[in-house]
Amino acid sequence: MAEDTLWTGRSSQWTNAGVYLLALIVGAAIVAASLIFPFGPLLLVLLVLPLGWAFWRWLTLRSRVYNLTSERLLIESGVFNKTTETLELYRVRDLQVEEPFTLRLIGLQNIRLMTTDSSTPQLLVPAIPANAALRDKFRQHIEECRVRKRVREIDVE
Repeated sequence: MAEDTLWTGRSSQWTNAGVYLLALIVGAAIVAASLIFPFGPLLLVLLVLPLGWAFWRWLTLRSRVYNLTSERLLIESGVFNKTTETLELYRVRDLQVEEPFTLRLIGLQNIRLMTTDSSTPQLLVPAIPANAALRDKFRQHIEECRVRKRVREIDVE
């Protein structure tokens, strides 16, 4: 069966809001100090630290891409060296949608997948657009894949 791409997306940069705010505060403090002290212009060189940190966090999050296909979830990450993690959908045991208050304010949600995969027992897809259709796509294709592969889960207690 051919694999169809159902959804491609990235986490929202809102997850870095605290980092950006802290970088802004530190940057403003450096600029203020450069205006007060006589050797101030030399202090402006320190702006590289908070701006570089914020840029790196932005770039790291921007380079993480989630691809949901009819067979698996692919997670591509890395700025210089790319890594692709694959989660076969038939391995997903449970799907949990989390909508913390702060994310709900801006229309985002987290999707947590509990799996039988030994390398990734839990996978969090953070801060993606809150979309019931996306949640249903995950659920529908997980079930279809489990039926197609004839995977059954047995609980033993």
